[in-house]
Amino acid sequence: MIRAVLLDLAGVVYQGEQPLPGAVDAVASLRQAGLRLRFLTNTTRLPRRALLSRLSDIGVRIAAKELFTPAQAASAWLSARQLSPHLLIHPALAEDFANLPASETEAVVIGDAADGFTYAALNAAFRKLLAGAEFLALARNRSFKDEDGELSLDTGAFVAALEYAAKREAVVLGKPAPDFFKAALASTEIDGKEAVMVGDDAEADVAGALLAGIDSALLVRTGKYRPGDETRAEPRPSETVADLAAAARWIVERRG
Repeated sequence: MIRAVLLDLAGVVYQGEQPLPGAVDAVASLRQAGLRLRFLTNTTRLPRRALLSRLSDIGVRIAAKELFTPAQAASAWLSARQLSPHLLIHPALAEDFANLPASETEAVVIGDAADGFTYAALNAAFRKLLAGAEFLALARNRSFKDEDGELSLDTGAFVAALEYAAKREAVVLGKPAPDFFKAALASTEIDGKEAVMVGDDAEADVAGALLAGIDSALLVRTGKYRPGDETRAEPRPSETVADLAAAARWIVERRG
């Protein structure tokens, strides 16, 4: 029986500023079936405010409590430890870290900085790590589907570079970190045995969810999906389906 659904955003619900075919109706059908929805994204070029606005603009209205982002998790992590962030992120994301208290102790926070991944910026973060700063990665995805329809380098390559140079391992806060999935699931008050994840990334979305205790995970053939992805990460998807509309049908049939 399925009672909760965790949904990725980019490549599943929308691509760029446009909804994917059938996605808006698919989200509506899941709500109409009485399922509890949570939206989990590793997007770190947009703040929460902009993500909520984009969803609203395409016809998917969600409560703020239903959206889970790595920046949100990082802000809570920093606040709990009274650390100030040294940010290596996209400028648009800075507002999600604006209200943290100042501290003499720092943590390097790396997200998708896009053109901000200069040698100078990476070297400054490297030196902070050598000086003892904590090391947080908002995500470590290998690639994402860019606006031109092709895959582009994602944050993971730059996280790996700093890990190699500083001989440090980053704390990952977004998918596939188990705590990220568990926080979203806990907010539904539903056990992982009655939940399913839907994503376009076999490694971060699907395998990550299954390893975090989510009972089922569906891989959609949209977004960054490439033929054969369903065999490239373990555990493998519970099912590989065409898109979110097909995923919604699969889920509704098994909701109990």
